[in-house]
Amino acid sequence: MGIPSEPPSVERRFRMADGVELVADAWGAPDHPPALLLHGGGQTRHAWKRTAAVLAGHGYYATAIDQRGHGDSGWSADGNYEIDRFAGDVHRLATGFARRPVLIGASLGGIASLIAAGEAPASIAAALVLVDITPRVDPAGVDRIRGFMATHIEDGFATLEEAADAIAAYLPHRPRPKSLDGLRKNLRHGTDGRYRWHYDPAFVRGMPRRTDDDREARLTAAARRLQIPILLVRGGSSELVSEDIARAFVAQLPNARYVDVHGAAHMVAGDVNDPFTEQVVTFLDGLPSP
Repeated sequence: MGIPSEPPSVERRFRMADGVELVADAWGAPDHPPALLLHGGGQTRHAWKRTAAVLAGHGYYATAIDQRGHGDSGWSADGNYEIDRFAGDVHRLATGFARRPVLIGASLGGIASLIAAGEAPASIAAALVLVDITPRVDPAGVDRIRGFMATHIEDGFATLEEAADAIAAYLPHRPRPKSLDGLRKNLRHGTDGRYRWHYDPAFVRGMPRRTDDDREARLTAAARRLQIPILLVRGGSSELVSEDIARAFVAQLPNARYVDVHGAAHMVAGDVNDPFTEQVVTFLDGLPSP
């Protein structure tokens, strides 16, 4: 699903309850139904660029956020990146729109959205799209992802090409891009001339070693409280969410369904963006008119 000409985006900034400022890009008319896109851990708002542009073309006001500690957004002053901080941000963002937004969250963004929507005393979302994340995940896949995120966290990379080599080794299924301009946006260029991942190192250091049962129970309970339409988009080759896990999750929720995106692993939108976006648009087109 290509976009013939890329519509312009407008930068927006949002102040969170603790003073952290989040930076976002927005596409479309502000009076259109809102869609809030939240990236996964270690990513930035630029992961959603093509998808957000397509959503704007389908009549949505699509806003892609750099979550706290990521991209151009502020860092937690106390180094605290517990999931409740992210969920609190999602709640504040969602309730700031004139209409309830569609929440589209990948991995970390999906967990934060699920908690924010499922634990809110009143409905804050029109629908929820979870991108390759469920309350239960494969611990081995989690460890692999966290291991990569911690790589070169201190020393960084001498060049963009060196960083691209590291990503290519981690994601051998993904064609290496001809241009490194997109990669540049996901790295910080330090005063020492080295490139580092575009997130606060404290975010990675504070991660628990593996998913615990209490968190799974909490996320499952949040999902069961939701009465809104839910779509789980699973990477067909996901190292985090197996087909059995996906089917077991949606079987508990009469308002949920899931689709596989072939050719994608955990980072679905980055692996095969057009098929991913097509599934999201199909789901949104089937929602009741706001």
